[in-house]
Amino acid sequence: MAASRSPGRRRARRGSLERPINARLYRATFAVVALGVVVVAFSIVRPTALPAPALPPNFDGQSTRALAVDLAGRYPDRAPGSSGSLQAAGWFRDQMRQYDLPLHSDTWRASVPGLGSVRLENLWAVAAGQSRQAIVVMAHRDDTGDGPGANDNASGTAALVELARGYALTAAPGGVRAGHTIVFLSTDAGAFGGLGALRFAQQQPPFHVVAAIDLDAIGGAGRPRIEIAGDSPRSPAASLVATTARRVQEQTGADPAHAGIVAQLIDLGFPFTLYGQGPFVARGIPAVTLTTAGARPPTAFTDRTTALSANRIAGLGRAAQQLIGSLDQGIELAQGTTTFVWAGDRFVRGWAIELLLFTLLLPYLVAVVDLFAHCRRRRIPLLPAARSLRSRIGAWLFAGLGFYLLRLLGAWPTGPARPPNPASPIAGDWPVLALIGLGALSFAGWLVARQRLVPRRHVTPEERLGGQTAALIGLGIVSLLVLATNPYALIFFVPALHAWLWLPQARSLRAPLSPFLLVLGALGPLAIVLSLGIRFGLGLDAPWYLAELVSLGYVHVPAVAITLAGTACAAQLVAVAANRYAPYPDRRERGPRGPLRGFVRAIVLSARARRA
Repeated sequence: MAASRSPGRRRARRGSLERPINARLYRATFAVVALGVVVVAFSIVRPTALPAPALPPNFDGQSTRALAVDLAGRYPDRAPGSSGSLQAAGWFRDQMRQYDLPLHSDTWRASVPGLGSVRLENLWAVAAGQSRQAIVVMAHRDDTGDGPGANDNASGTAALVELARGYALTAAPGGVRAGHTIVFLSTDAGAFGGLGALRFAQQQPPFHVVAAIDLDAIGGAGRPRIEIAGDSPRSPAASLVATTARRVQEQTGADPAHAGIVAQLIDLGFPFTLYGQGPFVARGIPAVTLTTAGARPPTAFTDRTTALSANRIAGLGRAAQQLIGSLDQGIELAQGTTTFVWAGDRFVRGWAIELLLFTLLLPYLVAVVDLFAHCRRRRIPLLPAARSLRSRIGAWLFAGLGFYLLRLLGAWPTGPARPPNPASPIAGDWPVLALIGLGALSFAGWLVARQRLVPRRHVTPEERLGGQTAALIGLGIVSLLVLATNPYALIFFVPALHAWLWLPQARSLRAPLSPFLLVLGALGPLAIVLSLGIRFGLGLDAPWYLAELVSLGYVHVPAVAITLAGTACAAQLVAVAANRYAPYPDRRERGPRGPLRGFVRAIVLSARARRA
């Protein structure tokens, strides 16, 4: 056994117990990463925008603003299921009736978090074209019920009516029909997770939807913005995005804003959006949202009729009208969905990013395999360390089962698998009693598992290295599972992998680097919480909101299980760094009873003692 290096002693030799990581092999494998970077560089493309239609737009911004003020003033409370929601639906019918367009309705009931079971209704008018392929223009007409919802989304609903007016004449008998059918869709519960957009995207209407344009909060003073994130790691066709950006720039005089490169990577790794294009993109239908808000729609306190900008409504309304015309002329060039990262006027192809993430995984995997071989050569037993990791994984999975058990008992919010409105009370009201119950269940599971995990004797450096090796191998397996489910989610794991790989030889250094490496690696997984807290304005409520997404099923069970397994591997690394690690005991070190029997016996004896 190699002795610990004392201050002033020469650096430990490579391959020793103090330096088990083969740094040369690790660095050499980064040549593959360089190849991935070269592939990414050659995958950058500049898609061609579709040409603008020949006829100039005739969108009237002033009359649209007046319509928005009328809707927001008459029915300020348009929360789903309210009387104002029903009256707003009647208002939309009355507006469309004067254009003599066929109007269709779809009603259903849904459980909306914070509202309960409510009646919802989608309405859409159809301007028949020469083809049954349809371009959908949509806007949700509801609001949170806390204010007039002038910008979010009376402005989008009014623009939908104005756009329908322009196409009503072409759909009339004797008019020159558009090449494609144009559908003007007014959805319900858009402010509560886009339930109406989800409903329409899931249905099979009598026409084939080939593209969708969402108008949401287009009357604010903010910079025009394009939202492209989906509910799955997909992106709309690059030609559609480029055409949308070109039409917005032409009609507003400003380049539209969009999520940055890091934010787009996070949205691919953890698909999340509060806008209506998400369900369409997830189902292979190219869709974008035009808005003047940020990643989060405006709050009710600032969403007043006096703040509506007729110029901004006119600019984005004309851009939407020209975009419809461009798609009508050349939708075949902008169909389908793909993956990419949008940077300026260029796009980085998604498959190249996936390849780069995979190459970033290779140095870690090669180093861990070499570490495993190093432990085998030194006859360091890994089976007790693997069993210890198994117990930790079992404890964390038990906590996950406790979470879903409480969900079945009604302790967590239930409803469709859609993101709740961050401004709604349910997004910030932590269920304290339910969280205490989950903590009690998790603590009980830990008490059962800890009987096999607490140190009972002195743990040798070889056993500590075995514990770290087993945890690092476990993280490698978890990363491969992530690669198989959503390769973009590796952006949350790669920083942890490369930081925690050096924990086995951090103890040989003078400076206490283990806490620094643990914190550095944790920044990757924390990026999801930081994104929810900063980009979407949830602040300290972001952890609860993330748990709420899990409860509603927006985050799927396999992703939760993989995350819990990775957390268990990280917990073993933390235990080694904190000198609280012990390998799984052999038969001679175990008690006469197993963990569960011992736990039950302790409870029984404690109850008897209290009665006595």
